[in-house]
Amino acid sequence: MTHPRITRLKNGLRVVSEDSPHLATSSVGVWVDAGARNEQPELNGISHLIEHMAFKGTKRRNAREIAEEIEAVGGHLNAYTSREQTAFFARVLEDDVPLAVDIIGDLLQHSVFDPEELEREKSVVIQEIGQANDTPDDIIFDHFQEAAYPDQAIGRAILGTPEGVSGFQRDDLQRYMGEQYYAGRMVLAAAGRVDHDALVALATEHLGDLPTEGPDLDETALYRGGHFLQMRDLEQVHLVAGFDSVAYDDPDYYTAQVYSMLLGGGMSSRLFQEVRENRGLCYSIYSFTASYVDGGMFGIYAGTGEEEVGELVPAMVGEIHKTFEDLPEAEVARARTQLKAGLMMSLESSSARCEQFARQTLLFDRLLSTEEVIARVDEVDAEGLKRFAARTFAGAKPTVAAMGPAGQLEDYEAFAARFALN
Repeated sequence: MTHPRITRLKNGLRVVSEDSPHLATSSVGVWVDAGARNEQPELNGISHLIEHMAFKGTKRRNAREIAEEIEAVGGHLNAYTSREQTAFFARVLEDDVPLAVDIIGDLLQHSVFDPEELEREKSVVIQEIGQANDTPDDIIFDHFQEAAYPDQAIGRAILGTPEGVSGFQRDDLQRYMGEQYYAGRMVLAAAGRVDHDALVALATEHLGDLPTEGPDLDETALYRGGHFLQMRDLEQVHLVAGFDSVAYDDPDYYTAQVYSMLLGGGMSSRLFQEVRENRGLCYSIYSFTASYVDGGMFGIYAGTGEEEVGELVPAMVGEIHKTFEDLPEAEVARARTQLKAGLMMSLESSSARCEQFARQTLLFDRLLSTEEVIARVDEVDAEGLKRFAARTFAGAKPTVAAMGPAGQLEDYEAFAARFALN
């Protein structure tokens, strides 16, 4: 395996790749530094709709031909939209990397957004929104996000709303792509069996005409915190509680990761052992971190019964408070090891490595070696975790979202008071 290489084209597009000679396949894609948080209020959901519509035909290929070309060589083509990025990627055999780059470049620059296809795909996305609304342990996170970042793009649902999506027209999609999809905020990444110089040549051929820059329309995220409660006839109460936390470039980024692992990252974590195993208050409970370029959140999800929710919250908060002072080194070491092992295992696929290269290049304009990341994790100690806990929770304004038979859940003010400074 060779070391990853980065090349910047004249138009600002960055090309990053790593060759693994022992593999026969390649993962390749374009990551765009634009997602749901780049949308104006009236455009909520348009990034996700563009992701769908890109596969519905270009000036050179119709939707069927796009699917048939990539599958004729045994490849797979996909895409996703997140709050900060949109990605279009493929996995193919080594000899078919040129085809993959050709198709992806075609999707990004020559999609026609046929009005009839657009009407059909809007219907598909509206059904997707309905499916999400019918999945409480999924949709609760959208409500949580909106409560944390009210009246901001980063707080709105990635899928948008049925009303908003139904109103989008072809001109809206073309205008948004023209504003957001430019070379300076794109990365072409590849991992697996791939030649970097050949990839640069492909990028120049198929993506070299992208405009270098566009308007700066980004909105700074401002965490505010708050609460959301929806009483629904469900079997469980779905609860998410969270706090303002760290951005990707914060010195405590890896501290947050280790802390999350220790508090609620596995079967040996404090929340799992105390709340589920010792007290039997829930089936599912875990903590998570969500970082952005300019902020982030630390959160806890739990799915619990109507009778148990009243006891679950003080038990959960109690475990958080214990981490302010009681962090044995053996427990900290176990959390570090779990995090490192998860990182190493996740990078065993070319697809995961490709995505990591793209994301790191967009975020830092450089790559972080595995050794560098492991070293950063190993630097996290008990004192750093205690400091992070105090920084995150003491006197903080929480965000609480709950859905289901939550009549016994304490009100927001009582929950917030549990974190007030004494």
